[in-house]
Amino acid sequence: MAGQLRVELVAADRVVWSGDAKSVTVRTVEGEIGVLPNHAPLLSVMVAGVVTIHALDGQTVAANVDEGFVSVANNRVSVLAEHAGLAS
Repeated sequence: MAGQLRVELVAADRVVWSGDAKSVTVRTVEGEIGVLPNHAPLLSVMVAGVVTIHALDGQTVAANVDEGFVSVANNRVSVLAEHAGLAS
């Protein structure tokens, strides 16, 4: 699993996107952060905005999200929002 992230983007009522990625960008109350493989553990409050996921297959996934939480640990990223939807 080295060199990649396992990402789950979850709304209150469903899983919006799940898969392997090279990087994730999300806005937190402290500012925008980028998550790459082997990122330090993190738990932060997320603000409404766009989450960008650069998937391993080369696809870029953009999702509009409400406030929520982002968690990073052991090359796993969980983005939890009340409402979330793919931008495309």
